[in-house]
Amino acid sequence: MKVILRQNYEVLGQIGDMVDVKDGYARNYLIPRKIAYIALKGNIRALEEEKKSLNKKMQQELHTAENLSNELEKVSVTIPVQVGEEDKIFGAVTTQMIADSLKEKGYEIDKRKIEIEEPIKALGIYGIDIKLHPSVSAKIKVWVVRE
Repeated sequence: MKVILRQNYEVLGQIGDMVDVKDGYARNYLIPRKIAYIALKGNIRALEEEKKSLNKKMQQELHTAENLSNELEKVSVTIPVQVGEEDKIFGAVTTQMIADSLKEKGYEIDKRKIEIEEPIKALGIYGIDIKLHPSVSAKIKVWVVRE
């Protein structure tokens, strides 16, 4: 059975590709999960419309991510921590702590988007990357200070 992919699917291909799959796979898996359409003329036109709206949505998300990135470049957060001898932190500064500090400043950022290269276990100033979009990231300053 010939089907047209509605979304990128690792095993089969990209959006808009027409692929030949077994009937059962198409009817029982791909079509019910809205991964593919049956290859008909009307469905090809419907897919073109979906592509246009998806591209428009992706452009809007990219624009929003770029604006947020420009705002975040100017932001720095301060995280007070308990320290022991020689200014060593008990534990480490986590992405959740950084996300909470950003939330206090009015930026709702998911902790999974914050990328810490190495665990922060000492006082100081750190540059932390935040992945806002697959092609857009922002760098913020995190000040780790004594409580």
